[in-house]
Amino acid sequence: QVQLVESGGGLVQAGGSLRLSCVASGRTSISYTTSWFRQAPGKEREFVAVVSWSGGVKLYADSVKGRFTISRDTAKNTVYLQMNSLKPEDTAVYYCAAQTSGSVDDTNSYDYWGQGTQVTVSS
Repeated sequence: QVQLVESGGGLVQAGGSLRLSCVASGRTSISYTTSWFRQAPGKEREFVAVVSWSGGVKLYADSVKGRFTISRDTAKNTVYLQMNSLKPEDTAVYYCAAQTSGSVDDTNSYDYWGQGTQVTVSS
């Protein structure tokens, strides 16, 4: 089992920045691909970004490309999401998730999920 705990959410004005953290505990010796998803009220959960276990492969949703950066510190079992130039449409609950295989943008392919952290961007 792996437990994921997100932190770093909050209220920020449009154009501002936040850094989210996702700390893993438990069976962290297994090589997991880790992603960030988000879910706005009344909408489906959507893929934001993914980083491979090695950190060498990173992919982003078109809506955040150039503004968000995903990274991981394997020694700290932590994955980060640096969010810059935030927009009101980025408002959502952000979740981190871990998988061993499967399509990176398919929520059904993830084995573990965190509880989420709220990000609110005011205009």
